[in-house]
Amino acid sequence: MAVTLETPLARVLGPKTATGMAETLGLHTVRHLLRHYPRRYARRGEMARLDDLQPGDRVTVLAQVKTVSTRPMRQRRGTITEVTVGDGASTMKLVFFSHKHARLAPGVWGMFAGTVGTYQGKLQFTHPDMQLLSGDDDDDDWARELVPIYPASKDVSSWVLQKSVKLLLGGAGNLADLVADPLPEEVRARHGLLPLAAALLDIHRPTTTGDVGRAEHRLKWGEALTLQLTLAARRRAAALEPGTARPRKGGGLLDAVDAALPFALTDGQRAVGEELAAELDRDQPMHRLLQGEVGSGKTVVALRAMAQVVDAGGQAALLAPTEVLAAQHARGIRQLLGPLGRAGELDGDPAGTRVTLLTGSLKTAARRTARAEVAEGRAGIVVGTHALLQEGVEFADLGLVVVDEQHRFGVEQRDALRAKGSRPPHVLVMTATPIPRTVAMTVYGDLEVSTLRQLPSGRGGVSSSVVPVVEKPGWIDRAWERLREEVAAGRQAYVVCPRIGDVPGSDDEPEDAGGAPADEQGRSDRRPPLAVLDVAEALRAGPLAGLRLDVLHGRMTPDEKDAVMRAFAAGETDVLVATTVVEVGVDVPNATVMVVMDADRFGVSQLHQLRGRVARGKHAGLCLLVTEVPSSSPTGQRLAAVAATSDGFELARLDLETRREGDVLGAAQSGRRSAIKLLSLLEDEELIAQARAEAQALLESERGLADHPGLAAEVAALATDERAEWLEKA
Repeated sequence: MAVTLETPLARVLGPKTATGMAETLGLHTVRHLLRHYPRRYARRGEMARLDDLQPGDRVTVLAQVKTVSTRPMRQRRGTITEVTVGDGASTMKLVFFSHKHARLAPGVWGMFAGTVGTYQGKLQFTHPDMQLLSGDDDDDDWARELVPIYPASKDVSSWVLQKSVKLLLGGAGNLADLVADPLPEEVRARHGLLPLAAALLDIHRPTTTGDVGRAEHRLKWGEALTLQLTLAARRRAAALEPGTARPRKGGGLLDAVDAALPFALTDGQRAVGEELAAELDRDQPMHRLLQGEVGSGKTVVALRAMAQVVDAGGQAALLAPTEVLAAQHARGIRQLLGPLGRAGELDGDPAGTRVTLLTGSLKTAARRTARAEVAEGRAGIVVGTHALLQEGVEFADLGLVVVDEQHRFGVEQRDALRAKGSRPPHVLVMTATPIPRTVAMTVYGDLEVSTLRQLPSGRGGVSSSVVPVVEKPGWIDRAWERLREEVAAGRQAYVVCPRIGDVPGSDDEPEDAGGAPADEQGRSDRRPPLAVLDVAEALRAGPLAGLRLDVLHGRMTPDEKDAVMRAFAAGETDVLVATTVVEVGVDVPNATVMVVMDADRFGVSQLHQLRGRVARGKHAGLCLLVTEVPSSSPTGQRLAAVAATSDGFELARLDLETRREGDVLGAAQSGRRSAIKLLSLLEDEELIAQARAEAQALLESERGLADHPGLAAEVAALATDERAEWLEKA
């Protein structure tokens, strides 16, 4: 039987085994099985690491039988067999009820798989699956130094996968004939890479750890190059789109914006501004990501770009993730432009434009008016939420799309807004969450990147401290005292909670607390997260009695949220108890204190974002991270790291280290059949950079990928793979 990469596994392994692999692991063809790499490798007497096991883990261990005893059960008929196994350092029990295993004898080695349980404080497996390694079946795998341990399922064990791969490799003839290497030979030679067939053989059947390292390096290169080619092709396709140049013109809205700014632009803002201005002047659409520290002035840079487009006769749309932020953007832009933002009104400047807000909560008449202003071109700057994407919203001449806090949107939403232009508009997406280099080269690899690191002068800066309420119970009282001291000095404060509380008619789901696990072991048996409504009531009656306190959360109506924010911005409220609805964009310069309750339930980047809401004026700020977790725990150490630095780029690296990479790349990266299986954003930064350079060079060559059909096929497969949806999150 001729075997190819597309041969169904049922023809090679039989229907029963193939069905289990398909149903539980998503493996259907020879290609899928060859790309199902071992998770780790066992060494005889070394691999099991019984000391590392935790109750509830489903694992495979390699261990030697130490003792076997069988006795009658006391409460019912039958016998119980207890087997003690060890890995050279620790032991655990295997328990079998009314089932004897004649081959289980002292000295026998085996692989045992099951869910770790406990009895009388000791770890044990009950009725584990097992594969004894006695050499009786001509099992040459047992003679090998390394035994591959595969990602398995309840129905398909690691050793079934191991034997299946062995059968496949033994029955496929020359693996090099079966597996064509898509990497160009010159790329392999330049970087010292194994041929693909050799890498696959070594990843599944290694003799030494060196074999594994070389094989993984080669396979990572294949993943990285395919990925970077896909992204580079997207950049090239975008560059070939016909756009409309929006050159800078003197004496218009942009000059007026610059004159109205109450502060001097930073060097970074000027440099990025010139970069954007030059790209807007081209007739190919700009596709750029603007990342920057919290408070670095990205919105001003975007506003200047929008003004340039309006001066050139186009319209600019600013897409914001929340109505609170959209309303604040519109209000701030109108205030800055003054009469120039009220063209057509009695006190408006005819040389200006209109700033129109379009959100889902607008009443019918107001929505009709806003849509007419947009469609007729009277509104040069349009600010809105997802309502901008709806059918019926048409632009006269959409020239620039600005997406604020882009991680709240997918590329499909960005494209939906772009499609409202008669020709592809320029696109600027912004994030206040600094992005590590490897993430910028992968998740956002179809965008050019600009970075703002410099903060405007005159900012007071924020100092941060962890408040460990269990270890230091008196510190929480001092935290509320500090807040009162700031209010007494004329300042304001936020108190942030991960949950809303009991709202009539709601299910009271947490409001995007984000990022952090339930606890160190992933259990969910902790108390519920603290809630805004409960905390606000307790503070009013307790440590903050007498202060003007209000609440803000996502289940309030837009009018209610806007009224609360207006009152807080006007200084009519001392303390705002809120959910993460204040995480991005909220700008109240007089706010100097941020108290984050249950801070361990938030991610690193989210805490940095929240902290950025204070000290936005001339006064110094204070951020207090209140938590019940021990300071020695990983989560406690993560909070200490957040408190120790205000460098968002350093924290972005920490965030990447403490999150699963699947959360970064999207669900597909951790999916069973994703094209990205081995590549690590943490460990492979230089490899990804090298692959990016090679991808660019290949596409810029005279024939592109025409001479590399295997590589072109890999790129096409990734581009059309529905499991590669993380590419659509840029």
